[in-house]
Parts: sequence; C-alpha cells; structure tokens
Amino acid sequence: MSRLLHRDTVPPVPAAELTARSADGSRIHVELHGPEDAPAVVLAHGWTCNTRFWDAQIRDLAADHRVIAYDQRGHGLTPEPGPGGYSTNALADDLEAVLAATLAPGRRAVLAGHSMGGMTVMAAAARPGLREHAAAVLLCSTGSTRLAAEARVLPLRAGALRTRITTAVLGAKAPLGPVNPVSRKILKYATMGAGSAPERVDACARIVHACPRRARVEWGHVLAELDLAAGVRELRMPTAVIAGTDDRLTPPVHARAIAAALPVGLGLTELAGMGHMTPVEAPEAVTAKIRELVTRYVATGTAAERKAASAEKEDVA
Repeated sequence: MSRLLHRDTVPPVPAAELTARSADGSRIHVELHGPEDAPAVVLAHGWTCNTRFWDAQIRDLAADHRVIAYDQRGHGLTPEPGPGGYSTNALADDLEAVLAATLAPGRRAVLAGHSMGGMTVMAAAARPGLREHAAAVLLCSTGSTRLAAEARVLPLRAGALRTRITTAVLGAKAPLGPVNPVSRKILKYATMGAGSAPERVDACARIVHACPRRARVEWGHVLAELDLAAGVRELRMPTAVIAGTDDRLTPPVHARAIAAALPVGLGLTELAGMGHMTPVEAPEAVTAKIRELVTRYVATGTAAERKAASAEKEDVA
C-alpha cells in the first residue's frame, strides 16, 4: 500500500516494526523509532490518516525518545479488521494491544492522539492497559460527542439540516480519486487554516486520499454517532489539549468542553489560525507540548529508574 508523505522530506526510518494483535485477532501495524531505552511516546493518528501524519514529530522526537506510532485498523499498513469491526471499543482494544506489545510492564509513556486518535485514548480511558502505561496524555484537535452537530464544514446555519447533511458526508461512499488542485482546495477548506503552506496541504491531501474507502466510510459512521463524554471523565492522568481556532471539523467548542471536564487537566492551548490538522500545520507547537509532557511526567522517572538500576548493579558487583 502506498505510503505518502511530505514531498520535501525522506520518511523517518523505523528502528523496528512489529504487528500487535488486538482482542479480536486484528493485526495492527506498529513502527518503533529512536532508542529503545529512551522516554517513550505513543502516537495515534486520526480518521483517514496513517503514521506518516506524524512525520514531523517522529523526526524530531526520535533523536532522544522511543517513539511508537501505529496505523489504526483499516488505515495505512493495518488491514481491514477482524470480527470486532469498526467501533470505539475496537479502537480501545487496539491501543491496549499496541501498549502491551511495545512497553514492558509498568513502563509509562506520553500518549498523543489526533482527532480519532484522541477519541481512541478517550475510549480506552478506563482500560487497565492505558492506566498502567499512560503517564500523561495530549489530545489534539478532537471531540468527545456531537461531532456532526458542531462541525462547521458546511456553510449552513447550525441545526437539524446541517447535522443531517454532515452525517451523510461523514459516511459518503464516493471515492476521493487522485489528488488534484480542486481536491487540495476542498481539503484545505475543510481541514486546514487559510494560511497553511501549500506543501503541508499537499502532504495532508496525499495521506487522506490514500485511505481505503471502506475504512473512511465505516469510521465516518462511527464518528457521526460518537459519544465519549464518559471517557473524558475517566482520563485520570495529566492531560493537555491543543486545538486550532479555525478548526471546522472539530471546532474549539469541543476542546473547551474536554478541557473543562478533565479530572487532571493541564489546560487548553488554542493555536491561532490553525485548522484541524494541527500536527502538520503547527508541528513545532505540537512537538513542544509532547516534549513538555515527557519532561514533566516521564523523563524524570526514567532517569530515576536508570540510576536505581545502576546502583543495584554496583551493589551486586
């Protein structure tokens, strides 16, 4: 399957790749970047994307972090799912499987999820696997409920008509076709800020257009009916939120509601002029927030563990 990326970069080369097995037997493609014993970061991409969506973060963080990125079921190199199909429970199962396959018992990481990736973290909030491994969370450009009702992609007044049409668009079966000037313009309007650089628009368009149609449609139906408000209240680890002020897919009203409901909220960062694709539109801001969370909640503990292990070895010697 094609792996499409920024035209002016070479894709980050994984240190290793593996397949995690989800609860229903589905195979989940996972990439591992950076030193194995470095502080860990787990990246979950959004609807219609793949691990290449995180290229900027992987390139920066892999120098001194263990970066774990995976393709959501039906996306990228992860095939169509097994009996679990497409559901928020399946998203939670997959994340637990990735954490179990890549992190030793008790090892903790910063989990960053964009859009549907953030919804994945919310869906898994009460799961033992997430609570064991998540030291802190970053939710980027996401929502927990009422996605179709709040989306502002369609230039219509809020109400039942706009919600019905948005729901239909989310589940539309029409193929996207090849990337061209018209499709890039549409994607930019729907998902990115007006000032987004052309190369970043092109990168996002190529990633989105590479998504298999069935995954796009099936997950679109799930998103239209999404209700993870309870999951937000179960996120009991420190959680930061980032949103673009010009996000039409998940407008800032979602981020504000999530930030207000979090048990251990670290605040909301609103990025002026940015749309829905914040990790690509504002890579420096997103990467900096991940680094901040690692420094506060993972790196210190990792250093202490290494120091203790070293002292233990010296005592044995």
